[in-house]
Amino acid sequence: MSALTVRRTVTIVNPQGLHARPADLFVRLANQFQSTIEVVKNHEVVDGKSILSILTLAAVEGTQLEICATGDDAEAALGALCALVDQGFSPDEAAPPPRDGMSASTSDWNLSLDERTQ
Repeated sequence: MSALTVRRTVTIVNPQGLHARPADLFVRLANQFQSTIEVVKNHEVVDGKSILSILTLAAVEGTQLEICATGDDAEAALGALCALVDQGFSPDEAAPPPRDGMSASTSDWNLSLDERTQ
């Protein structure tokens, strides 16, 4: 039995484009799924679970990307990733939970850095 493949075209709506922080959110979310995730821009196909691959797309606001998911949880993965892109990578609406017990809050991260320097 072959794995299910689903795909959808999305448009980057974030005014800053798909820079490091949104790419990190995308990759962290993609890695929560078992499916293979690929992102396509102008026939260039990259691994959707690799931040370096995502950053090579240099996707600015208005760029159209095709997200492809293949696997048992492909539909759920595609839905979650497309929602993240459609929401402009808003961490308040679609961010995956922090990993390794790290806080997703920038202020918490800054506090921990300040504590280390004292």
